[in-house]
Amino acid sequence: MPNPAMRLYRSGDTGPAVAEIRARLAFLGLLSSGDDQLGGASFETAVFDQAVDAAVRGFQQQRGASVDGIVGPQTWRLLDEARWRLGARVLWYSPSHLLSGDDVVELQQRLLGLGFDTGRADGIFGRDTEVALREFQRNVGILADGTCGPATFKALSRLTRTVVGGTPAALREAEAIRRSGPTLAGKVVVLDPGHGGADRGNCSGDLVEAALAHDLAARVEGRLTATGVTAYLTRGRLGADEAPPDEATRAATANSLGADLLISLHMDTGSAAANGAATYFYGHRALGSRSAMGARFADLLQRELTARTDLLDCGTHEKTWDLLRRSRMPAVRLELGYLSNPADAARLADPSFRDVVAEAVVAAVQRLYLPPEEDSPTGSLLLPDLVGG
Repeated sequence: MPNPAMRLYRSGDTGPAVAEIRARLAFLGLLSSGDDQLGGASFETAVFDQAVDAAVRGFQQQRGASVDGIVGPQTWRLLDEARWRLGARVLWYSPSHLLSGDDVVELQQRLLGLGFDTGRADGIFGRDTEVALREFQRNVGILADGTCGPATFKALSRLTRTVVGGTPAALREAEAIRRSGPTLAGKVVVLDPGHGGADRGNCSGDLVEAALAHDLAARVEGRLTATGVTAYLTRGRLGADEAPPDEATRAATANSLGADLLISLHMDTGSAAANGAATYFYGHRALGSRSAMGARFADLLQRELTARTDLLDCGTHEKTWDLLRRSRMPAVRLELGYLSNPADAARLADPSFRDVVAEAVVAAVQRLYLPPEEDSPTGSLLLPDLVGG
């Protein structure tokens, strides 16, 4: 039987998987749990109706997913994660199948508040969370097996937060940036040109998102290299463009390289009227989890970009996309204009415009590491100022 979590479900669909979607939305309080829970149908013929569509969109908005009303693999996974509460199941580190869920976020936040470093509270029970949990268990005198079971739940319930003065993960992120120093030389930046291989991304006439993103990444790479940065691309150069299979793999690549930053480059599409640029960073508003330095870098990048070009400023936004969530360093995704908009498309087709964008990206990277007293006004930092810094 096909895995229902690997299919797409949308308005008009029926069947047992839709019944499960309705049940999960009802459990979360986003859909009526009364007699009409199956849309007036049996379990086998449950309907993905207008109420479900609205509930799915509300859930996606709440959870930082793409808001399209479609239950695909990511939304299905988020629906599953949302049903778990700390104490409802035993948690442990399984490298081949990382546990994830709201209960993991709560565990991470509890440990961080007690001074144990789990890394970012991203809801994924990874190696850092296991190490922090073992340290906590040793400190409270219970078996340090890295498994969060009844004894650990009881110990956690007896203790209160000890770290004050800001979110612990945010404080650690900021301190890591400060300790790395203001110069770019020696830093590692991973550039992720969206799509690639058989996946061309959004297209408009002769403009292909995958090709434009790769060209832009190469321009950024050249400039970063001139400042002493070691830059990597997640997919190969022209003629050897094997694209990673998914966002999780792209994040894993950056993690394995010990990157200081991850920058993903994309172009959007929509109606002919839609235009402008937006930058995204990891944030899970429903659970109060975010990358503080990812948010700061997104803000710097958005400001540099809109100060140096005439693109409409569409702001910065929290998302839980896998690339942003699974990366262990500050990561952003830049949506650089709409190929469906004639004016944006004309800009993106111009190599000199892409050069200006590359300069903006490098300036934002530098400004992330500058202490306040050495920072420059938005739009004023130039590449010659950085080379040899």
